[in-house]
Amino acid sequence: MTVLIAGAGIGGLSLGLSLHQLGIKFQIFEAVSEMRPLGVGINVQPHAIRELFELGLEAELDAVGLRTEEVGYFSAQGGEIWREPRGALAGYNWPQYSIHRGEMQMLLLRALTERAGEACITMGAAASVANETEAGITATLTNRATGDKIGEAEGSVFVAADGINSISRAGLYPDEGAAHWGGIMMWRGTTRGPKFLTGRSMAMAGRKDCKFVCYPIHDYGDGTCLINWIADRSMPEDYSWREQDWNREGVLDDFLPAFKDWSFDWLDVPATIRASGDIFEYPMVDRNPLPRWSHSRMTLLGDAAHAMYPIGSNGASQAILDARVLARELRDKGQTADALEAYEAERREKVNALVLANRGDGPDKVLDVVAERAPEGFADISEVMSLSELEGAAAGYKKLAGMDVETLNTRSSIIEV
Repeated sequence: MTVLIAGAGIGGLSLGLSLHQLGIKFQIFEAVSEMRPLGVGINVQPHAIRELFELGLEAELDAVGLRTEEVGYFSAQGGEIWREPRGALAGYNWPQYSIHRGEMQMLLLRALTERAGEACITMGAAASVANETEAGITATLTNRATGDKIGEAEGSVFVAADGINSISRAGLYPDEGAAHWGGIMMWRGTTRGPKFLTGRSMAMAGRKDCKFVCYPIHDYGDGTCLINWIADRSMPEDYSWREQDWNREGVLDDFLPAFKDWSFDWLDVPATIRASGDIFEYPMVDRNPLPRWSHSRMTLLGDAAHAMYPIGSNGASQAILDARVLARELRDKGQTADALEAYEAERREKVNALVLANRGDGPDKVLDVVAERAPEGFADISEVMSLSELEGAAAGYKKLAGMDVETLNTRSSIIEV
């Protein structure tokens, strides 16, 4: 029998690669007719990179991404709050990558089609569950543009990895409605500019209601890099984000004035924003944690199961971990409802806790604490927030996300092959 997968995003493609590694037959159905490298920069953490390395993708990741060396937190005045090494420099056996989301998706797509053949993905077909029996499950295939039914597919189990607006999730929870918006809008862009800090640093400055995040996703080799940046602003409760295209072109006057004085010795924020190419506006949204992902022979994976705020760099990472755990359970327990239940039992509560932690600003909470205690800036961070507080905040989030150094380095592989 065949594992049916809805969605060829990072989660769905990682699942396909993992199933192919284990010799399990699968078929992916993707709603768009042509894959393109869309999106913006993301960071993928060592616990997920370990899984991609174990899929043999180290060289491919190095070809399109940068190994992140550190993360730094700064006040709205540019003062250093906390900096810590990342990846191998932090003692992990695996790196962290800063990478364009679309380029990573295309990397996974190329790897999968080279290994399993192009026929393993059906394009232009949105898949949703039609009915199931004790022996298997049938999915309905639809042309998303027209709404017309274009066929059916039969398989053993169905995995909905079709994103934050998952068709299958909406079918299971029809009263859920729109994604949860916490009041923050994000303006995102990329700018070719001078390297900053170590040259491979991820930096966050400001506070929750007015924050700037930046990191390089390409090194040009001439002292410049492609800087991926995000500017966050808190908006009024009646802001009509639901009426807007999430790929809507951003307007500088809507957010640049809030950052006009943020010219730091390590980065000129307003100049970086002004020098950007296209700027897009996105609402910062997530989904409420679910009490259940698996329903007999179907389950949810990735953003369809646990869309979270882009804080702590864990959205794509957790989707990859989902895929590896689910593939292992399908190998060990067969293509059955029991395998889906075992996958959920390991993953759901852990990731639900992470969704809620990110709503509370995750590791970026240190920015809010410092802004509250020293709104005009500081000369010595130790007079505002102790080293033990800073270390505790960083360590606590790593442990919650399953990426503390000792645990990751010493645990056995999710999939032993």
